Amino acid sequence: MDEKTDFSALAKLKGFLATAVLPDDGRLPPERELAESLEIGRAVLRKALATLQAEGVVWRHVGKGTFTGDRPIDTVADINSMVQRTNPLEVMGARIAFEPEVTRCAALNATAAQIAEMRSCMQKAQQAPTWRLYEQWDNKLHRTIGEASQNSLLLGLLDTLNAVRRAVTWGRLRDTPLRPPADHHSFVEHARIVQAVADRDPAAAAEAMRKHLRSVESRMRDTG
Repeated sequence: MDEKTDFSALAKLKGFLATAVLPDDGRLPPERELAESLEIGRAVLRKALATLQAEGVVWRHVGKGTFTGDRPIDTVADINSMVQRTNPLEVMGARIAFEPEVTRCAALNATAAQIAEMRSCMQKAQQAPTWRLYEQWDNKLHRTIGEASQNSLLLGLLDTLNAVRRAVTWGRLRDTPLRPPADHHSFVEHARIVQAVADRDPAAAAEAMRKHLRSVESRMRDTG
């Protein structure tokens, strides 16, 4: 297989991940099914998946499949145990305690490319045609902020927290329209977070993240 074929396969796979509505756990379709839908060979697909795994876009679990994002630092058994002991409001409390400080670090250390990626995630979240796609881009935004901290341990802890959050809160039925409304509170709140990061203002970035998460928490309590 030549480099042109590899590049084309990688582009197709990235395009699929940008628009696909995946299960709550982020699991990709089986290799055979994915290769057929992308119209590429399985060997070429595996090479593209390996590239994305090296970039931290996907991770693999032998016998279970390929998933989006990085592998959480805790074992699946540990995460399942935490899921059984917690609830959505506890998870949100943990996020409020943790993510503002991650965002503070991001304001100090984010690269120009990471800030551009944050803005891209915000735009795609605003344009998302469904709540599920909105949530995927929302998750990507928060993880990009974690990556921008340039601290692998903080990022690993964030991945573990998010794995618990997805297991506890995803899959709930919404009694709201098909997609987020144009005035959805998170759009303005996300913009304030990213602008503070871009301005290299750690205090403002941390406070913007804290206000955003408290806003989410307040709505959870109102609808719980």
